Formats: sequence, C-alpha cells, structure tokens
Amino acid sequence: MRTTVHLAFHVLAFTPIAWLIPVSAADEGAPSSTNSILYGYRREHDPNGIGKFYLGREIAHVMGHQAADWLERPEREAEEKPDLLLKALKLKSGDAVADIGAGTGYYSWRMAKEVGEKGLVYAVDIQEEMLDLLASKMAERKIANVKGVLGTVTDPKLPAQAVDLVLMVDVYHEFDHPFEMMRAICQALKPGGRVAFVEFRAEDPKVPIKEVHKMSEAQVRKEMAAQPLEWVETIATLPWQHIIVFRKKG
Repeated sequence: MRTTVHLAFHVLAFTPIAWLIPVSAADEGAPSSTNSILYGYRREHDPNGIGKFYLGREIAHVMGHQAADWLERPEREAEEKPDLLLKALKLKSGDAVADIGAGTGYYSWRMAKEVGEKGLVYAVDIQEEMLDLLASKMAERKIANVKGVLGTVTDPKLPAQAVDLVLMVDVYHEFDHPFEMMRAICQALKPGGRVAFVEFRAEDPKVPIKEVHKMSEAQVRKEMAAQPLEWVETIATLPWQHIIVFRKKG
C-alpha cells in the first residue's frame, strides 16, 4: 500500500520504455497460457514499478511490513477522510466484508463497527507480520469481529460466495497477478456483491503521488471488463482518491 509519505519520493520522472518481453511461464500462480496473453515485462521501466505490465499498466512495488507504523500516521485521516469513505460504502449491520491488503487494520476496525456484532470483516494480507500487527491492534480496540486471513499473490483465501463487499484501499495497483487475484475475489462475492477500488486519481496532476501508484477510472474499468463485474458508480468525495464501485453479475 502506498500513499503520501515523503511526497518527493512519489513524484519521480518516468523511465523511458525500451521493449516488451513476454512473462515467463514460471511466473508464480498463473498458467503459462494466461501469462502469455495478459502480462509482459519491460526491461526499462518506471523504477517505482516491478517491470511487469497488465493491459498497458505497470504494476507497482508492494509496501513491506517494515513501514507498518506509517499506515497509522496521524495525518492519514486528513489525507484520506475515512469517515467519507465509510459513508460511501453504505455498509449494513450483518454484512460480511473483506479488506484486501488490510495491513494494520486501519479500515478493518472501522468497517467492523459499521457491520456490528452480527457482521464480519475478513482482513486479508499476504504478509504474516502484518496480520500479527493487525491482531494486536484489534485486541487493543477490543474488536472481535475482524478475522485475519493470510492470502497469496493470486488468491485472498476467502470462502466462496460469502462476502457482500470487498474493499481495496490503494492496493489493487500493487497486485502481482491482478487478473488471477480479481478472479478469486469475484468467486468470494455473493451474487450481487460489490467491489470498491479506492485509488489515487491518475486523472488529476495535482495529486502528489507517483504515476505507478495512481489509477484512472478508465484503466480500472478496462481491467474489470475481464471479470464478471459491472460498473455501478464512481464517487469523488475524497480529497485525492476516487471510489470505483462494481457489482458481481448474476
């Protein structure tokens, strides 16, 4: 997860692209036929990305657990307005929701309060260290309806057709395998379940974030066209991010 710490670090020049190389069949977690169609590598690329591209977009580096303290920085509330996001999500008592890339649970505990004791938040991360920190944070807040889940880069390890809403705050652009991950996420959604992408607006040059850590609405919609999802709405109430909401078809 990446946002606004050390703004100069996030606003570096883009390195010119030289050529495209097909992804190796050994690329983790996906069949070679899928990789050869969907993904490619560029030897010269943005230094803030991993050099792997999906539908024309370079995938960004993942933030490690070593920077976990930054996820709880005091200024984050002013930068991201979590109360406005929660209002936009329209959560209901009893909902089952998934916080993908949950980190220390900054949004998990907030959603846990919204869904109440009869609801459940699956807090998914691919780093066990993050889940350990999350468990400590939930214990401090006496939050009992957040369940930590250790996912992989291709699968959030959620139960099938069990989730009303999946939330991804500034995390989708870091997925190593976005097609496979979203396919697995869709399998976890109930019929009519929603997915909310919260990403820094690539359309706005005033948003002080590096390009690979931004996403445009058009790019998100382009990538989700490969999934059993239909666009519902795009909400622009947050200072620098947009909330792009989809619903599972069928």
